[in-house]
Amino acid sequence: MAFIATCIEATARLTESNYQEIFQRMNHVGMIENYIIPSYEALHCESREVLVERLLECLKNWEKQL
Repeated sequence: MAFIATCIEATARLTESNYQEIFQRMNHVGMIENYIIPSYEALHCESREVLVERLLECLKNWEKQL
């Protein structure tokens, strides 16, 4: 859970968004359960900058598919 919170907070900081908004967006597209948790081993090894870039790219792509 701490890693998920870090992902949400870091993404919110970079986009100058509220962390609740980022959580809602990620949750809406299923990104937490279907990307962040299953990819934990690979994602947690990344630098925070690279991690947030990947998360934002994924979020935008998944939102387009809705």
